[in-house]
Amino acid sequence: MATEKNAVVGGTLYLVATPIGNLADLSERAVKTLSDVDFIAAEDTRNTGKLLSLLGISKPMVSYFEHNKRERGFIITARIEAGESCALVTDAGMPAISDPGEDLVKLCAERGIPVTIIPGPCAAVSALALSGLPTGRFAFEGFLSTAKSERQKRLAECAKEPRTLIFYEAPHKLRSTLSDMYDAFGDRRITLCRELTKINEEIIRTTLSGAVKLYEGDVSPRGEYVIIVEGAVIKDNDAFWKDMSVAEHVGYYIKQGMKKMDAIKAAAHDRDVAKSEIYSAVVNLEV
Repeated sequence: MATEKNAVVGGTLYLVATPIGNLADLSERAVKTLSDVDFIAAEDTRNTGKLLSLLGISKPMVSYFEHNKRERGFIITARIEAGESCALVTDAGMPAISDPGEDLVKLCAERGIPVTIIPGPCAAVSALALSGLPTGRFAFEGFLSTAKSERQKRLAECAKEPRTLIFYEAPHKLRSTLSDMYDAFGDRRITLCRELTKINEEIIRTTLSGAVKLYEGDVSPRGEYVIIVEGAVIKDNDAFWKDMSVAEHVGYYIKQGMKKMDAIKAAAHDRDVAKSEIYSAVVNLEV
């Protein structure tokens, strides 16, 4: 007998992406998984309850959020180890991305519990695609600290990052965050994405100085924001690798998790030389 397509299996954690604004973005597979699992771990059971009601699904739920994740994590994994299947959802988007679900996935990995994913909406990737800024290399920074000194320290660390930067921000913090970004980064291109996939979706492509000026006026920040910031332009004399040997340069990328050939390619790109030149210099070296 053929195995049922997309069948839910006991003893497994399912990461289920939920809509970030438009209910029609929920996939058929996500609906089936939510219908078939034994229970659902939700960031806010009230919000998830509304979603399930719209879908005509009735399912036991367990709250799992930042302030109870340690205690509930052990409870949830114990139930999965006993043979139950569990769907993990956040209020909107992909669980475990800038979300306490990260800890639950780690705990499952440590215990050898199978984890699989039902992919779907993610505000960070959606905003990046809409931004008009380089998408080939990017760094996701998520939410900045609410403490000004910690926020400024983090931005200072990002100031020389050449990749496009992605941040999440709440409306009541937007003005101060934009001001701190302008102080740390200078006047770079940015894109502000607000209320993605909703009726009031708004994409603002401007500069940091333009954004600061916009929200100093009559415009009030509303809704959740994704901020996409242009990466730093690194001049040759400011390059992080300027004092490194070729082997050290390649070794740097390997330490970041790249495979050796990918590290060689990245170093060649940095130095604007042929990949074969870097390869010849390090092929016989341990890096």
